[in-house]
Amino acid sequence: MTEQQHSQGFERGTDGPKVIVVGVDGSDSSLRAMAYAGGLARRQHALLAVVYVQPVMAAGAAMGVPIAETTDEIAEDLVAQIRDSAERLKGIFEVRWEFHTFRGDPYNGLVTAADQLKADAVVVGASEQAGHRIVGSVAIRLVKAGRWPVTVVP
Repeated sequence: MTEQQHSQGFERGTDGPKVIVVGVDGSDSSLRAMAYAGGLARRQHALLAVVYVQPVMAAGAAMGVPIAETTDEIAEDLVAQIRDSAERLKGIFEVRWEFHTFRGDPYNGLVTAADQLKADAVVVGASEQAGHRIVGSVAIRLVKAGRWPVTVVP
């Protein structure tokens, strides 16, 4: 294989991850996952793709709550938090990062993000919802998909 042929193909995880996708939703565990993924991205010289999946429908929608506006506000708040952290740590914590929003349920949104961004690894926070122990959390479903290494941060 020539160098040119090699550079045109996509090979996951050959020299450490080049794109690390981290799912954030504002929960403490997702913010810890973002910090962990940021450290990985820095050490691996990888791009950190911070992904927020905006729910399409939520329980409040039936009561006339404007869900789209609420989730847009959450996304804007997350971007502000990330930018603030990045500014404070600039120099010590040089990480290339992007922020992406996808709509849908968290699992399908993260799968879409990881596929579109050609993720080498996915990092998520452990679910803080008790019901997920029975039904299965987003993290477990991502692991079962078997398409990328998945790190679950408590």
